[in-house]
Amino acid sequence: MQTATPYPHILHGCDYNPEQWLDRPDILSQDILQMQQASINCVSLGIFAWAALEPAEGDYRLDWLAEIIDALYANGIRTVLATPSGARPLWLAAKYPEVRRVRADRVRELPGGRHNHCYTSLVYREKVRAVNTKLAERFAHHPAVILWHVSNEIQGECHCALCQAAFRDWLKARYGSLDALNAAWWTAFWSHTYTDWEQIESPSPIGETGIHGLNLDWKRFCSAQMRSFLENEIAPLKAENPLIPVTTNFMQFYDGIGYHELAKSLDIVSWDCYPAWHSSADGDESEQAYPADAYSDLCRSMLGKPFLLMENTPSHTNWQTVCRPKTWGFHRLTAISALAHGADSIQYFQWRQSRGGCEKLHGAVMTHANRTDTRVFQEVSDLGRTLQKLDALCGARTNARIAILYDTESHWAVNDAQGPRNDGIGDTELMLRFYKAYWKTGYAVDIVDAEADYSGYHLLCVPMLYMLRGDTAKRICDYARSGGTVVLTMHTGIADEHDLCFTGDTPGGGLAGLAGIRFLESDPLYDGQHETMHIVKAPFPLAESYRLEKLCERIAPAGAEVLGVYDTGNPCMPDDLPCLTRHACGRGTAYYLAGFAEDRFFSDFLPELAERLGVHPVLDTTFPHGVSAAARQGRDGTEFLFVMNWTREQKSVTLPYALKDYETGKIYQSKLPLSPYGAKILVRA
Repeated sequence: MQTATPYPHILHGCDYNPEQWLDRPDILSQDILQMQQASINCVSLGIFAWAALEPAEGDYRLDWLAEIIDALYANGIRTVLATPSGARPLWLAAKYPEVRRVRADRVRELPGGRHNHCYTSLVYREKVRAVNTKLAERFAHHPAVILWHVSNEIQGECHCALCQAAFRDWLKARYGSLDALNAAWWTAFWSHTYTDWEQIESPSPIGETGIHGLNLDWKRFCSAQMRSFLENEIAPLKAENPLIPVTTNFMQFYDGIGYHELAKSLDIVSWDCYPAWHSSADGDESEQAYPADAYSDLCRSMLGKPFLLMENTPSHTNWQTVCRPKTWGFHRLTAISALAHGADSIQYFQWRQSRGGCEKLHGAVMTHANRTDTRVFQEVSDLGRTLQKLDALCGARTNARIAILYDTESHWAVNDAQGPRNDGIGDTELMLRFYKAYWKTGYAVDIVDAEADYSGYHLLCVPMLYMLRGDTAKRICDYARSGGTVVLTMHTGIADEHDLCFTGDTPGGGLAGLAGIRFLESDPLYDGQHETMHIVKAPFPLAESYRLEKLCERIAPAGAEVLGVYDTGNPCMPDDLPCLTRHACGRGTAYYLAGFAEDRFFSDFLPELAERLGVHPVLDTTFPHGVSAAARQGRDGTEFLFVMNWTREQKSVTLPYALKDYETGKIYQSKLPLSPYGAKILVRA
């Protein structure tokens, strides 16, 4: 097990923007003293500081940054040093207009904003590489610098002439000939056959949007171009000192980038966590908590090791519809949950509130009042003292025997397919229903993409994998035949990697044979409509029936055993159409769920299936509603158990064995009490 950075402690830090306060040395001096009070051990510097680092072309001014890094280090605070490419200086946009992005409607953007640059522009790449080189030469061997933070929340796309030319070159490399491209994109539809590479343009609201192969390949190209840009940034950093790891911060379920592709160029994955906390009327935060934990598990699964929580707010955001602050004690709960699901850091946006600009009212550790007797400062400080006791957790692993397959490229394709349900096909929601069933019952889960190795898992859940790319279907079949258990759902295996529908039986790629079923037709439902699944042969205790919504399929068994049928109440339809089946395949088993089932089905079915496969929760007990649990194994062999209460009610968990509170040393023999929004870090007594 390795720690995320050369600094073998849980990072407790924040985005720090001293360039906004260079005329206030008194504030900068206070910052260090206050950071020490808050047990801050690292800060992210320079994220949007390009104008201060290079106020004019070639005029590099790094002394102010060096003085701050030195002062922080002298007081025990390390630096996560950022590259400034996320927001270019105005002089650069004025002198080199080509660095400004062109929108899909072919209008070039004006200077301003952030993430406003062309990833293809050689000028912009050169300027970024130059400033990064200067940063690396000055700081890559400084003992304070423990991590490179490359850019910030990379996002967006550019449709300029440079990007169009690069896109065509990317397509030539991918397909080799226009004939192959036309075949893959099915361009005979609507007579859109390409006869010259120059005819190809990126998707546009004033042009082509109906060729789904084009839409899909454009997203792939954008991800590849972003990765190329990222590697251009990383190169001078690694050239100067290859030992300092690099990261860039992802955004929760942002689908503008194939994050798995970007992760291949990183040493560590990090992400920014901003749920809409306290939006429920009854104070139950479960519905916000489990998607956040799912994304933590996804980030941990990308590289198979702990991730960094690069940003979260200690209080409130300023950009959500309603910007509620975290209520009393809630910040500790969210932090413990992030640690539980694989984080090696708790970091904030931001240290000190800005006086101006669009984020001046965003929450921070230090508010405009500049006081340390605030509730937020005290809660951050208390958490910092807790994190100081958790060195054994840094680098700890998660032992998951269940995988949920969630593939970004399939997500792109299924949401562009135009049918069978255009008012939200719900692929992400379905994946989260699978996840939620395990989250509520304390099972460790990896969330993997189509390229992952499935062989180490006891159970592989494959919800709505619309598109099968590469050898994914074969590897799923091989996994099952070798003894694995697979749960497939409706609208899986509809199209190949070019978003061309399979001919013959679906799910394609051999998955129909694996499941032992044959697809007949889709039956999408309007919001408010539902159908009912009646269980006729329960493989283990299940309810008599379950509600189905959004999307159902009519299927026929082709060797599969029927476990559940539709109970439609429609005299015009057969009353024995299957919607849940089981099929033995080699040494393994495949289940097929043909309808978008309610949460209750997944809660009944999935944990029981896992238990039958010899996979157990982190704590063998029944958790009250709103309580979740996770575990990590520390570097010293310590098994850390985390239990979180996401409600504002007192809860109690029955224990199968005695546990010790890692922070206080208190022993709990048979009952674990949890205060409202409480969280405990435990080890075996």
